[in-house]
Amino acid sequence: MKLANPAPLGLFGFALTTWLLSMVNAGWLPGTTVPLVLGMAFAYGGTAQFFAGLMEMAKGNSFGFVAFCSYGAFWWSFALFVEFFAKGVPGAAVGWYLLVWGVFTFAMWIGTFALNRTLFLIFLALWVTFALLGFADLLGVPSLGTLGGYAGLITAVLAFYLGAAEIINEAHGHTVLPIGMPMSRMNAAPAE
Repeated sequence: MKLANPAPLGLFGFALTTWLLSMVNAGWLPGTTVPLVLGMAFAYGGTAQFFAGLMEMAKGNSFGFVAFCSYGAFWWSFALFVEFFAKGVPGAAVGWYLLVWGVFTFAMWIGTFALNRTLFLIFLALWVTFALLGFADLLGVPSLGTLGGYAGLITAVLAFYLGAAEIINEAHGHTVLPIGMPMSRMNAAPAE
């Protein structure tokens, strides 16, 4: 029995939710739109992405399992924090919250060296996003948060592209949207 590829579900959940929050962080949308982001974070960024991770586990994909379940849980924790627990929490603590996610993302990024190039770029952009947003709150420098918003928009576009590539390529039975060979294969010596 062939199992469906859960990665596009997780990638789209991540991309769309990240795009909305990053629009707020970049200043494209006012802070009054955050409740819309929270709804998306609970439903699509959190729940759909977490379920995609569980389906990756069933397929034996440890990277997909850890990535999708972790970032699904991130969106749940973010939405819960903003909705119920944020009052009185100092900005420096929020900065550390974002920075620990950046460190986790950096470790996952190292794993992408053995995976496709687009995934490598997504995780590169994502750990930079977390670092910028974390230091913005930790140091009290709002312009870093704006830059983090723009980095998040780049991250979202890359994740959307990979989700679309996986769906479109599978539907057509050949590569329509290239995703790039793994970084580790690019540097390997040619076989003799």
